[in-house]
Amino acid sequence: MKNNVCIVIPVYNNPNSIQSVLENALSLGFFVILVDDGSTTEVASIVQESPSLTVIRHERNLGKGQAILTAAREAEKQNFNFIITIDGDGQHYPEEMMSLLPLLDTNTIVIGNRKFKEDVPRSSKFGRVFSNFWIFVETGKWLHDTQSGFRGYPITILDLDLQHSHYDFEIEVIVKHLWKKREIKEVEIEVYYPPHEERVSHFDKIKDNIRLSKIHTKLVSKNILRLFGL
Repeated sequence: MKNNVCIVIPVYNNPNSIQSVLENALSLGFFVILVDDGSTTEVASIVQESPSLTVIRHERNLGKGQAILTAAREAEKQNFNFIITIDGDGQHYPEEMMSLLPLLDTNTIVIGNRKFKEDVPRSSKFGRVFSNFWIFVETGKWLHDTQSGFRGYPITILDLDLQHSHYDFEIEVIVKHLWKKREIKEVEIEVYYPPHEERVSHFDKIKDNIRLSKIHTKLVSKNILRLFGL
């Protein structure tokens, strides 16, 4: 399986966490593709080189979704069939990917369903329920954590008509994957939420919420047209 799977870490301005995330990922024995999405300090200058690591840099910030697609294309070039995405902010435990591996399939996206504890912000809890509801409206499938960034993707996501490049990418890829009559499976994972004063989030509450509202409006409309064969 290790020859078919690589770990993908999209990162943007997480200098305090990226080294430990990368070291933990590499310790699992998988190849890692790290995409520096236009960080103000180049990631290549603060991480240790490894023969099991490829670092790709976007000269400007293009969004998390575009970073994942850049990595997926690189993974395809290197003959990997699957990628597992892990956030670079230290929220995810790379070793949790071992629970995703048995579910990987060329027609299946595997989502790490985060175990939310008491210290998780209310906004995160609300956002997850909100997102889950609209994806149900758009696809008829109820999922438990449609905002989780810890995912196993088959390289076949590259044949989807994906047009969004920020956090809205993670919604679009789920919906269009399901519209192709493909599968999505979930597995529970542990996550780490640091104290409020130590949290680093690049989610823009105005811009990104507008993007998410727009994509849900677009996908609901498209789904209505699909159902009526228009």
